[in-house]
Amino acid sequence: MSRTPQEEANLALVVAMFENVLVPLNSARVDEYIAEDYIQHHQNVEPGREALKGFLDWAASQPGEAEQILHRAFVDGDHVTLHYHVIRHDGDPGFAVMDIFRVENGKIAEHWDVMQDINPDRLNPLSPF
Repeated sequence: MSRTPQEEANLALVVAMFENVLVPLNSARVDEYIAEDYIQHHQNVEPGREALKGFLDWAASQPGEAEQILHRAFVDGDHVTLHYHVIRHDGDPGFAVMDIFRVENGKIAEHWDVMQDINPDRLNPLSPF
């Protein structure tokens, strides 16, 4: 199944936001990608674009060098899903993240996510990635 030009644009927007905002924890570039009336569904982040900036600034102030490794990106119409691994510091098994973004009028308008800690002593030998 091929992607539409709009789906390609939506995927490119979200991947660019991941690379330019989430990976470097760069709140200064949020407005380039995130709609002014952004809807946030993460339970530990207040709603809205300004709250996202505050969360990124807080995360950037934490000790250590966090790493975010994108494993998959999917697009279906106006929804883009990213599957990635967050490692907070050396030796941290990290956690798996699935982010779902809804794009509207060339900006990210809405966000949902699911996170799962990586358990090094897990029963299942298969990687979550």
